[in-house]
Amino acid sequence: QVQLVESGGGLVQAGGSLRLSCAASARTFSSYSMVWFRQAPGKEREFVAAISTSGSSTTYADSVKGRFTISRDNAKNTVYLQMNSLKPEDTAAYYCAATPNWYTTYTYDYNYWGQGTQVTVSS
Repeated sequence: QVQLVESGGGLVQAGGSLRLSCAASARTFSSYSMVWFRQAPGKEREFVAAISTSGSSTTYADSVKGRFTISRDNAKNTVYLQMNSLKPEDTAAYYCAATPNWYTTYTYDYNYWGQGTQVTVSS
């Protein structure tokens, strides 16, 4: 069982930065690939970024590539999402998820989710 708690969301102007955190309860945190999704009002939840168990592999959605950076600290059971050059279209609730496998972009492949943290980017 993995419990996930996101934090770090807020209101920021376009061009600004935020760093999201996702703290995990599992003692086996380092066995899970970690993934960030986001969901804007009226839209489906979409994949943002993923990181492998060791942190050696990462992947990003095209819409955030070059602006967002995913990282993890296995000693702290935490995964991060550094978001730079934010745009109004990045406004969404951001969720972290855990999987014992490598990532997929399908939400139904994930059993463990956080409650989400809201990011609002003003123009």
